[in-house]
Amino acid sequence: MIPGFEEFNVDLLGVLKRRLVHQLDRMQPEILTQQMAEFVPDVQGVYQLFHKGELVYIGKTDAKRGLRNRLSRHAEKILHRPTLIDGVRFKSIRVMVFNATDVETLLIKHYRHHSPGKTRRSQDRSIPWNGGGFGSNDPGRERETTNIAPDGFDMQHPIDIDIAHTWIEADGHPDMFHEGDMSVAELLQALKHALPYTLRFETLRSPEGHALPSRPHQDMVNARVRVPPAPQTVRSLMEAVVAALGPEWQATVFPSHVILYKEKWDYAHGRIIGGGPSTP
Repeated sequence: MIPGFEEFNVDLLGVLKRRLVHQLDRMQPEILTQQMAEFVPDVQGVYQLFHKGELVYIGKTDAKRGLRNRLSRHAEKILHRPTLIDGVRFKSIRVMVFNATDVETLLIKHYRHHSPGKTRRSQDRSIPWNGGGFGSNDPGRERETTNIAPDGFDMQHPIDIDIAHTWIEADGHPDMFHEGDMSVAELLQALKHALPYTLRFETLRSPEGHALPSRPHQDMVNARVRVPPAPQTVRSLMEAVVAALGPEWQATVFPSHVILYKEKWDYAHGRIIGGGPSTP
């Protein structure tokens, strides 16, 4: 012993994990929609997502706020994925102390190893959307052109570009749509803003070779397109765009997103829009 000195150790993270697990397990999950997400305070916290009663994802916010925004983004991501319609539910808890990253890791480890029915063989496949691409952003050109397979979430729950909807804003008034003539650039920018998944198209580049997201390719600025009457599908809009741009252009749909480039390219995991009756 050292005179005048002793050690005191409390497993604060362990206590926090046990309390959080207890509170999460007694909660009833709610359907995940953007409307329901609006009721959640915009605070720091952790959350769980469930699909068909199975825990599929554990997430957290990175700052002192953001829980509402994160759930809203997830609610948007699952839109237009037919396998997930009205099928995802959530639980969320505000965490007022500690680093949310540590709490997220603790919860993932706990539920992977202690959930009912889990065996040693199934542990690696539990909470499948963690590490399965659910939280990923735009995969980018490298993943497409090198034919890297999409992540598990997108392969299991691909987008549907054949859902009829009213997509294009008219005269600057949100949620009002019309049949009319506009530039391809205007249509694409409006569609990109409205879609619940990524639409990426070719843009001008800086002298250093970097893409300029706010500067569509000049062909898109020059070309005019007749907007199909509502309701439209993303397929019908992109077919109209390609017809207006000409045969040098190609639109391709992947399980997670849609692209439009001045190219002729055979993608292993994408399908040319207009080249088949259904999405991948």
